[in-house]
Amino acid sequence: MSPSEIAQKVKTHLCPYGFEAHEFKIGWYNEQVGDNFKLPYEDDTMAILIISTPDMFDKSLLPYILRTECPSTGDMLDHCVAEHFNNIKKEFCDCDIEAMHDFELLPSRRPKILVQTAGHVSGAAYYYQRKDVQPDPWDEKTKIFGVSIHPKYGGWFALRGVLIFKNIKYPGLLRRSPVDIVRTYERKKELLERFNFHWQDWTFRDIIPVEQKYSDDQKQYFETLPKDRLALIQEMKCRRKCTDLE
Repeated sequence: MSPSEIAQKVKTHLCPYGFEAHEFKIGWYNEQVGDNFKLPYEDDTMAILIISTPDMFDKSLLPYILRTECPSTGDMLDHCVAEHFNNIKKEFCDCDIEAMHDFELLPSRRPKILVQTAGHVSGAAYYYQRKDVQPDPWDEKTKIFGVSIHPKYGGWFALRGVLIFKNIKYPGLLRRSPVDIVRTYERKKELLERFNFHWQDWTFRDIIPVEQKYSDDQKQYFETLPKDRLALIQEMKCRRKCTDLE
């Protein structure tokens, strides 16, 4: 099976569950990150970024919650995404695949992979950073974190991790630039200020007109601290069961 066929099969597998998959080459990622974050693979090694769309909650997470006992550790969403990653690994058992999740940390407490950079080099979502707003309007002592914006969903999506096909080389893969959808200086400045100083009101996600947003249940889930989600999950289960009985 060719690299392009593998990538398409991953997309076909994940799309019904509310995910997107975007392939890229490890060399593209490594040239954008510092030495501490470089991945120990050849430049042409194929990797696939996995994104959750607004549909993921109803198509994947809620069905997972309804059929699965709540684990004693970790978050249900992380477990759900990990299950999908493991299913891909089983589907391609002849491939040597390393899964890197957005929530995984190295012993040094650094992320295993910078998913926003992966999102940018794969062309999936533009990673807006301080360097994109010039002249710089903020005090040099003010920390400004970057944020990724999807051309269809704005900020209503999440970068879930990367699957590295360690024994698959894809030298012919053409690089696709991310869409710079937040085009003006003022809008870029507004985006980073919304994200850094007012992220709890969710307005940074609507910096562009979007095709779809999170449902009310999904917003409630993400607004609830992981340690408090067990009660919410039980409530959702009861509500769904009552709906099914009507």
